[in-house]
Amino acid sequence: MNKLKKIGVSALAGSLVAFSASAADWGVSGSAGFELNSGNDKAASSWYQYDSVKITASGTTDNGINVSAMFELDGNSGGAAGGNPSDDESASSFDDQMVSFGTDTFGTVEYWGHGGSTALGAIDDVTPKAYEEVWDIGTSADTLKVDGGGTNDMFVYTSPTIQGVTISAAYTPENNTIGADAGSSHYNDWSVKIAPEMVEGLTAYYAQGELETSATANTDVSTWAVTYAYGPVTVGYQESELDRSGSTNDDESESMSIAYSITDDLTVSYGEREYDEDTSSTADGKKTQKDSGFAVSYTMGGVSIVAQQNKHENVLGTDANDYDSYALGVSFAF
Repeated sequence: MNKLKKIGVSALAGSLVAFSASAADWGVSGSAGFELNSGNDKAASSWYQYDSVKITASGTTDNGINVSAMFELDGNSGGAAGGNPSDDESASSFDDQMVSFGTDTFGTVEYWGHGGSTALGAIDDVTPKAYEEVWDIGTSADTLKVDGGGTNDMFVYTSPTIQGVTISAAYTPENNTIGADAGSSHYNDWSVKIAPEMVEGLTAYYAQGELETSATANTDVSTWAVTYAYGPVTVGYQESELDRSGSTNDDESESMSIAYSITDDLTVSYGEREYDEDTSSTADGKKTQKDSGFAVSYTMGGVSIVAQQNKHENVLGTDANDYDSYALGVSFAF
């Protein structure tokens, strides 16, 4: 993306950063596009527009601390009027906002006033893909997933990478969610990413977190994954689990996928996922939800063209709830 350096807007500068640096770099980047989306082939499809402008500032204080700030202006023609159901933004919004500080030896601390991902949320699905996950084109299917909690006012720490090992940790205050579990207390998690120098292309991930909802009812979540890239081919496998204390109502998921970069610009992928909601339940007839799909993306300069076709079986654990979903979109980066 092209960046417009050193924008002279002193009022904006004052709202973004409150530190003294000998030289600050300013950057503006953006993207815009539109997509034809159908979360269910039994219902009508719809068009929607998405766009985003990110403004960043970064610099180093006199005592050597690297500081940066970012906020995003995000307009979405979806919202309540229709469009992409997976986006929870209003038709026009002041979206992600973040300030960070750190050093090369200490690592980086980020404070997210809005947006961002927890340590586990950042790796909740690392299986390779050309576009979206096989369960996510804005349908009720994407409500079933094991991911990290997190909302506004979140702290995230990321360590320096040492011998291929990177550690992250996150903390969020009240009113957080893991899956369908609403929280009345705080959520915390941590993750480790290992890319061993002796095995090129191999990356392993592990993360676990806890949502404290009361003294006796907590929700634990964990995930592990491995990906391997060899030439133009990348494969991945991931397992995740959600455990509720004092209850046998637990969730599990298993994902695998393969992506092939035909050229530097053209990538195709295929993936599968199985999700068991409430693994203890048999009397209610719940079935394993199965998602699978193909995706393709083509990028030429700042233009990207994407397409995806997914198949969903036993959505929300109901054996009569089967359908297909698809997406076709164009986006521009600037």
